[in-house]
Amino acid sequence: MELTGQPLSLLAIAEVALGRVAVRIGPEAHERIQASRAVIEQITNGDVVVYGVNTGFGKLADIHVARSDLRQLQLNLVRSHACGIGRPLAEAEVRAMMLLRANVLTLGFSGIRLEVIDLLTQMLNRGVHPMIPEKGSVGASGDLAPLAHLSLALVGEGECFYNGERLDSATALRRADLQPVTLEAKEGLALLNGTQAMHAVGGLALLRAKRLSRVADVAGAMSLEALLGTPVAFDARIQNARPHPGQQAAAEHLRILLRASEIRETHKEGDPR
Repeated sequence: MELTGQPLSLLAIAEVALGRVAVRIGPEAHERIQASRAVIEQITNGDVVVYGVNTGFGKLADIHVARSDLRQLQLNLVRSHACGIGRPLAEAEVRAMMLLRANVLTLGFSGIRLEVIDLLTQMLNRGVHPMIPEKGSVGASGDLAPLAHLSLALVGEGECFYNGERLDSATALRRADLQPVTLEAKEGLALLNGTQAMHAVGGLALLRAKRLSRVADVAGAMSLEALLGTPVAFDARIQNARPHPGQQAAAEHLRILLRASEIRETHKEGDPR
């Protein structure tokens, strides 16, 4: 699957999260990513003060950070926010997070280097999954805690799951023949400011709900057949009399499922009930 920054459908997310389809950064995204990184390099090489690039964060926004400390600033940001608790998120949810974060970064608006995004995609392709606790701050300036745990793995810290084992990230990356990165100016901030944890968990939950809804329709159609029932109640004219799109869609699905029913034909006429 080629990542270009364009929206991904639920089915596309499922193909990677559940089906392990390989991903790659689209060639047209390379130029955008490199151009945005050049802006950050220009800032760090000059005298302009820009929030999150060469300043502190939050209430420390007015504190200028020396160029020699910019790497440490970004690493400290990731470490300080990796404070989630609870059980690890499911593998599919983590893979969906990784996919969504990599995809949005290919838009080229974050100033992150290509090699950082590439490592994220290679971890996906080789099955190196960061250990991300299920509980942590989400939605406030981004899903900070979950994305911090994801980001720790990129620098070889924290833990990952690889080939069924829970390992320290440095070991997991080494076994997968991957090298951790050193975060440069703004890259920690670029990795943390997103809502991919909410989107991953919510998106996969929505996909399961949609599939369960379809399964429920199939179970309903089979039950109707077993009881020698009638599909007349699902007539489109009846459904259109009610302003409920979900009901109309379910009824249409049931009509399709029952359309060629041979069982229905056996009691369509002369049913004494």
